[in-house]
Amino acid sequence: MSIPIAYIGVILIWSTTPLAIQWSGDGVGYLFGITSRMILGVTAGLMVAGLFSIRLPWHAEARRTYLAAGVGLFFAMTAVYWSSQFIPSGWMSVLFGLAPIVTGLLSTFLLSERALNAARFAGMLLGLAGLAIMLLGSQRLGPHAVWGIAGMVFSVTAYSASAVAVKRIGADIPALATTIGGLLVTVPLLVALYILTGEPLPTAVPTRALLSIVYLGMIGSVLGFALYYYVLRHVEATRVALITLITPVLALMLGHLLNGEALQTEAMLGTAAILSGLLLFEYGQAAGKWVRATLME
Repeated sequence: MSIPIAYIGVILIWSTTPLAIQWSGDGVGYLFGITSRMILGVTAGLMVAGLFSIRLPWHAEARRTYLAAGVGLFFAMTAVYWSSQFIPSGWMSVLFGLAPIVTGLLSTFLLSERALNAARFAGMLLGLAGLAIMLLGSQRLGPHAVWGIAGMVFSVTAYSASAVAVKRIGADIPALATTIGGLLVTVPLLVALYILTGEPLPTAVPTRALLSIVYLGMIGSVLGFALYYYVLRHVEATRVALITLITPVLALMLGHLLNGEALQTEAMLGTAAILSGLLLFEYGQAAGKWVRATLME
């Protein structure tokens, strides 16, 4: 598969995922939304694997990969779904834009991909400034919005740690196998959580919630994660995380156009600060070298 096509596919899927997550919990609760999505996703994944005769490797590296992917997915996605109760879908995507910074820090120490330099440190500070701006703006969303932001920060940390762990293991297995293996770890954890919370099954599922669950299960969980792990195998972890430079803007627009979410000043300023911080974090040093070389000519 073409890596650029897979990269674009991940961007499109991730841009629509936050809004679909919010809609999937309408009238049924966030735990039903995420659990049914993952069950549908792993079922579809196994069917696709059977159709194309894709076998899941079960050697030691493969098992460690599935565990790293599945546990990270459980914590990251559960936190996202829980946070969706308190903040707009666009905010969810913007806050997830902090992932490259967290991934970059972890990659520096665990993968030795790049050293932490002045530009990256400045980018971190700018990203944190954007987070602070959005925290201030959350007051307009109600007293519980801060919990949604905290949940998203936790989700970003879990996601980044999982991505770096999968990259560090470096198992040479198909991307779809990584997706299915991770979901096979995630689903039992979600079912156990559903049972432990005592959440009742809904008597009826609204049409919009049902369609969102199907979309997330078939496209978001299977195709989206398969493309993500495919890209992750061929591209640096920090560059994979740069997908979140684009998805926040698209998600904000979709939330505004399709869900009536207000584009608050704090949200726009916070988004600009976070995305600027990400650009500085990734390209600041290279840009500085180019400027110095140009001036010296």
